[in-house]
This record gives sequence, C-alpha cells and structure tokens, in this order.
Amino acid sequence: MYYNQYRKFLIHEEVIRIQFLPMGDHALHLIVGDRIDLSTHRRVVRLHQQLKQDPIPEVIEWVPTYQAITFFYSPKTITYDQLCFEVEKRWLQAKQQTTSLTTRRIEIPVLYGGRWGFDLDEVASYNQLSQEEVIRIHSQTTYLVYMIGFTPGFPYLGGMSTQIATPRKKNPRNRVPRGSVGIADQQTGIYSLATPGGWNIIGRTPIQLFDPQQQPAVLLQMGDQIRFFPIDDHEYREIEEAYQNRSFQVSISVVKLDEPTEN
Repeated sequence: MYYNQYRKFLIHEEVIRIQFLPMGDHALHLIVGDRIDLSTHRRVVRLHQQLKQDPIPEVIEWVPTYQAITFFYSPKTITYDQLCFEVEKRWLQAKQQTTSLTTRRIEIPVLYGGRWGFDLDEVASYNQLSQEEVIRIHSQTTYLVYMIGFTPGFPYLGGMSTQIATPRKKNPRNRVPRGSVGIADQQTGIYSLATPGGWNIIGRTPIQLFDPQQQPAVLLQMGDQIRFFPIDDHEYREIEEAYQNRSFQVSISVVKLDEPTEN
C-alpha cells in the first residue's frame, strides 16, 4: 500500500507529518498531529469543513477525533489507495485556506452540588479547595469540544484548569444520570445518556445533549466552545420544564476560533 506511510507538509514554516493507516478493509485512519492541542485541532477542523464542502461520494461517513479523522468506506466502490488520494487532495485544499475559522459558543446551565453533584465535595477535598471555589473555577473557563464519543452527544472537553483535576473513580457507578457534569483527571464532560461511568460528578444540566426528537439530534459538535453557568434548584426546574415544552432556547453565538479563549 503506497499510502501506508507518513507524508510531510510545510505549514507556517513548521513541518507537519500526516499518516495514512488502514483499519481493516473498510476504514482509513488519517493522523494529522501527535499532540492534543489547538493547532492540531484546527487542522482536524479545517479538513472536516473541507470535506463538508467537497465530500467524497464513496465515503459512508467520517469521524473526527482529537488528532485524526477516520473514514469508513466500501472497498466495492473505492480502493484504499484511491481513497487516500482523494483525502490527500482535500487535505491540500484545506491547508491552503487563509480565512479565519468560526465556531459556536454555547452556554450550558448547571446545578452544581447537592443531589445532582454527589462528588463535588470529593473533588474539593482532593484539590484542597472549597466547593464554591471548584464551582467558580469550573464555570469561569471556556472549554473546547475536541470530539464527540462514548455515547451519542457526549463531549470531550479541553481547557479545564488543573486546579480541579481529579482522578477517575476506582469503582465506576452502574448508572450516571443523563446530563451529569463530571471530571476525570484533567478532562470535564457531560453525560448525554444515563450510562455506567467513573467520572466525578459535580453537577447536572437540564439541557439534553442527545434528543432523537430534535433536528439535529445531537446538540454539540466537534469544535464548539462551551461555557457553564451556575443555576439554583428553582432555575433548574424552570429550565427543565421549558426544555421539555420546547420553549427554552439554548444560548448559541458565533465566535472566531482563532480568538483566545476567555479564562
């Protein structure tokens, strides 16, 4: 396979190596960076956007992740090398783009602590902070959705302060409620469905990240920016009822991805 190798490109005076890797006979895994950082993420976003503008007809779907994109295809319609050629062509087009990337900034309400944030005290104790300090730190950061995975709509968020980083639980729970906001090591995320999980739960949002009755069914996308804001129990119930009645509008604005995040 000619494409089972690294390819080198010069981007902004930096040599970038991308790698084409076969995953069985129905998928191609394209790696565009060796670090989880904003530069690598922008490469993934630019290629993802280029593919949306100029899709490869034979590709069934593609899945962007932290440092790569996986393409699923049928070898009956396109060969591995042909697919690699088409992907590389779009990569070359994407890396020549000079326009600023834009993304969505989404405000997510969270009821911290109490019956929904059953691990908030543990996170505070582990980091020698008060519960109020954990809430302040967690809600004052702008997070980046690096990828969606685990369950439909579950966002893996980057940018959390190391001040509140807490190891995963040694004994995962059999069931974590939908909407739970958790911390695992240096990551934070939101459970889109009720599932088993080992993250430390510090609160819950009344917003549904996955709703098959909505179009699109998944609220968040790779590349979105997320801000959490604290609410009280009364506000939680109000938003939950309004959301169920389809009368609550999630706050979404468009910002430049190149702009520095606010901390």
